[in-house]
Amino acid sequence: MPSESPRVSRLEPYLNRAEPAPTLLKMLVGVQLAGLREDAGLPQEQVARAVGFSPAKLSRIEAGKGRRPPTENDVLALLQHYEVPEYETSVLLQLLRRAGEPGWWQRFDKRLMPEWFDRLVGLQEAAQAIRTFEIQYVPGLLQTAAYTEAVVRRGLPGAPAREVERRVELRMRRSQLLMSPDAPRFWAIVDESVLLRVLGGAEVMREQLDHLVTMAQLPHVTVQVVPLDVTDASAPAIPVTYLRFGGLELPDIVYLEHIRSATFLEDRDETEEYRATLDRLADEALNPRESLELLRSTAATRYRAG
Repeated sequence: MPSESPRVSRLEPYLNRAEPAPTLLKMLVGVQLAGLREDAGLPQEQVARAVGFSPAKLSRIEAGKGRRPPTENDVLALLQHYEVPEYETSVLLQLLRRAGEPGWWQRFDKRLMPEWFDRLVGLQEAAQAIRTFEIQYVPGLLQTAAYTEAVVRRGLPGAPAREVERRVELRMRRSQLLMSPDAPRFWAIVDESVLLRVLGGAEVMREQLDHLVTMAQLPHVTVQVVPLDVTDASAPAIPVTYLRFGGLELPDIVYLEHIRSATFLEDRDETEEYRATLDRLADEALNPRESLELLRSTAATRYRAG
């Protein structure tokens, strides 16, 4: 049965994704529910009272937040309140069920995947474009296994060998995103100090920089370096990841990582400020060709074999 709703017709392809994308699907269901409410001209508080929710609960459902999707009964109550036609209801409920299927990363121990990190990985898996700025380490999606191990051992010096191994395994599995057929556009800006900070020894660093050169030559990957002699660069003091989802009515999201937690920004005024900051950094950095030359020369001179 064909759908008459443009909103639903854009959702139908997500019913047949080979790999579950629970974070994306939760967000899509939430955005559709918010759109239905707004189309009906109803405020959140009024709808929440009508279906027996707290306003906070309805807000969470519409934002697609939380490790688990909302229950089918909760979503059905909202769809019935908005008098959504049967076919549109069917598609949204199918999406909701798929949102309950675990992503590959959710099979890792929760100690390795706290809720905030679970959300980041899910968002990266769902994004059409990822922009990132790193001031201390090579971006995670571009790291080699040996470099990742050095980063883990530096950050968790007392971690048992098995935990280190699992953290490296998780990072390497995440990095496969950039090699997938539908990989997102990935644009990384790194401070030159990242290339000079030795982690794991010269051989590890040489391998890592060689890997950066290889990845930077992929058509969907861009790497730029902010040289040390740019003393007035617009660099923020912490790493920034900017995620864009494209034509699905989903907001851009900025991820700011702290030591044991993270902040997700979705307000457009805030995300636009970070987008503009990344644009300025890209202008101040070496262009991609010059950045490649610097990566090659640093690997050859600073970390040369022997």
